Amino acid sequence: MAFAGLGAAFCVGALVLASRLTAIPYWQIPFITSIALVMGAPRSEPAKPKALIGGHLTAALAGYLVLLVGGSSPTLAAVAVGLAVIAMLRLKVFHPPAAVDAFLVVNLGLKIGYLFSVILLGAMLLAGFSFVWRKLTDRVVPRPEPEREP
Repeated sequence: MAFAGLGAAFCVGALVLASRLTAIPYWQIPFITSIALVMGAPRSEPAKPKALIGGHLTAALAGYLVLLVGGSSPTLAAVAVGLAVIAMLRLKVFHPPAAVDAFLVVNLGLKIGYLFSVILLGAMLLAGFSFVWRKLTDRVVPRPEPEREP
């Protein structure tokens, strides 16, 4: 448990540093809850790289679709979140924290560059950090044995 918390703290620290270096406000970087999930429950389906990266990409694209069709408003941001959840479930990349991407894209009217410079890059970096962190900490705290079926 301590390693999960330590990993989350390192990740959030890196996020804040990246925010300062890029001048992107940290509240526009949607990864705090993803970090908590990936570090705290790394073997759960929503924390796996496919769901992490695919979920953020899918949710952001849902947001851009709504933004393109309807524009920017809090009401349409809610529609985008609903569409994002449906799309993530349908595509089997459900990562609940990613739904905020759709909300931010529509509510703030974010440009498409945000998808690549923040969302996709951030999700890939988080997946990479999580992989390395698990490799390092699994040596100290071994992975629990899976339960065997009777």
